Formats: sequence, structure tokens, C-alpha cells
Amino acid sequence: MENSTNPKRRIVSSRHLAEGENWEASEVEYGMIIAYNAFSSWMTRCMSAAGNTDLTPLEILVLHNTNHRGRDKRLTDICFILNIEDTHTVNYALRKLMKMELLKSEKRGKEVFYRTSDTGQKLCEAYRIVRERCFLDGLNHLDMTGEDMRRIAASLRALSGQYDQASRTAASL
Repeated sequence: MENSTNPKRRIVSSRHLAEGENWEASEVEYGMIIAYNAFSSWMTRCMSAAGNTDLTPLEILVLHNTNHRGRDKRLTDICFILNIEDTHTVNYALRKLMKMELLKSEKRGKEVFYRTSDTGQKLCEAYRIVRERCFLDGLNHLDMTGEDMRRIAASLRALSGQYDQASRTAASL
């Protein structure tokens, strides 16, 4: 039987969240959970293969975001782009990356701007090479076009907007 007609065959993280109408949202959430965990694991293993075994997934994201387009970034810029409300976790990541000499900072007025150091840029490039070799080469086997990937990305961004709005609503309850 199909998933829609047999609730026992639904692939969800929690059956109690898959009751009634729109049960498919729970299936999507389960997909996001396992994708998030797989992506987190991938980032740390890719970074390890690139030469650094001491970074968490958040620190890796902060490093790559700071390196993005070679532009200096403020804490608020990084949090905004990564959609992270808890600035303390990003600030901690920035301090750790500075201590590891992967980032540099410069105070301009009241603002602190961060950029990747030469060492940080080299690590990002090594990560890119490992990513290309281990991940991107395997995408050819998925029978997905670039346009398919772009549609998935757009859907994920739209879902994140829905979760952001729901989060604001829940905070007001």
C-alpha cells in the first residue's frame, strides 16, 4: 500500500506528529532531520580530510561564510546569512577560529569585522577540493539536473521561511 493510505508505512520521525491532515509535513521534517545530521557529519569529515579535525559544523559554516566572496563580515552579517538568532554561539565560533589563526579581525569604530587569514583561505580551498572529489563527483549518479537541485534549494528556503514565521508565532503564545 502507498504511504498515504497506510499510516504504518509513513516515514516520519514521530508518529504522534503525523496524525491527521498534512501528515506529510512530518515526513518532510524527518527528511530534514536526517539530511541535517548527514550534512553535519559530512562537513566535519570533509574538513578533517582537508586538514583540520578540530572544527564543529557551526565553526565550519562560519569559516566558509567569512571566506565568502572575500568580503569582511560582522557578527551580525554572519548570523543573518546563516539564519542564526543565538549570536553567542557564532561569537564563540569566531573566537575559536581567531585563536586557531583561521580568521583575522579589525575593529572599525564600534564594529568588529572578520576575514579569513591566508591559512583560513587555504583550508577553505582544501575543503573545496575534497568536496569536489568526494561529493560533487557522486552527484552524477543521482539523475538530477542542475535545475532540479535549484528547485530543491528554493523549496528548502521557502520551508525555512515558514518555520521562521511559525517560530515567531509560537514565541508569542
